[in-house]
Amino acid sequence: MENKELEKLRYPIGCFQIPATITDAQIDLWINELDEYPNKLRDLVINLNEAQLDTPYRPNGWTVRQVIHHVSDSHHNSYLRFKWALTENKPLIKAYNEQAWAELFDTKTAPIELSLQHLKAVHAKLVYLLRGLDKSLLAREFIHPEGNVVTNLKENVGRYVHHGNHHFFHIKNLMVRNNW
Repeated sequence: MENKELEKLRYPIGCFQIPATITDAQIDLWINELDEYPNKLRDLVINLNEAQLDTPYRPNGWTVRQVIHHVSDSHHNSYLRFKWALTENKPLIKAYNEQAWAELFDTKTAPIELSLQHLKAVHAKLVYLLRGLDKSLLAREFIHPEGNVVTNLKENVGRYVHHGNHHFFHIKNLMVRNNW
């Protein structure tokens, strides 16, 4: 497989681009997407069989099962980052080794229903939090230890919408390619 093809499989919707201006209307659209995402993902994967769930979305990539568990783990971590940024002054957040988590036995074998339910709960809590916040609080920031990157919560809302869609299309594109 050529590098260009592999890159398209790895980044089916491209990399996240922070908009120059993030309006309240954009935030509201993103929050609605976060609200709808767990059902959108469930609807996509609920009828997949075990063999399909254990199929990598690309050569040397994670299986569909691993992707679903990863999204749940990642969005759980993101929820915590929102809470830290809202309650601490520019906290240094905890990073985690996504690849190592994806290699754990539960990520490779657990029923996807566990992560689908978890994702639904985490998104419900996040959406409730975001809808209840004064939008000015979304200017609060955290620091990611990998590169000491400062991220404000407005950006993080968009980043996690993109993250969910990025992995949604990993699975959807695999399903299309395999006529599932």
